[in-house]
Amino acid sequence: MLQELSEHLGIRLLNERLNDPTMQESFEYIFPRDNPKNTRFCINFFTSIGLGGLTENLREHLKNMPRMIMQQQKQVSDSDSDNESGSSGSSDSGTSSESESDSASSDESDKKRKKRRRK
Repeated sequence: MLQELSEHLGIRLLNERLNDPTMQESFEYIFPRDNPKNTRFCINFFTSIGLGGLTENLREHLKNMPRMIMQQQKQVSDSDSDNESGSSGSSDSGTSSESESDSASSDESDKKRKKRRRK
């Protein structure tokens, strides 16, 4: 379908329409940005069928992905250190410590997922 559209519209106009901000949610699964493996597969697939020009944004996203992951890790570690310093000073009720332990465990599981993505 995209090959026919590129024949009729041209690759440049088709690319503009596919990159329309109002349509990004609709193309979320066609041009995945969820993890590097899926992004690379998409780039390779469209390149192999002659539509590599449609993947320029994905290529840029893939190139910037390590930087974004490092920023996310820094934010997580910063929030962990903030939680540790904030929780040691006050223990007013059991609900706050429960929510802090829940967020800490979710932070740990996020870190594990990120490590798996890198492999």
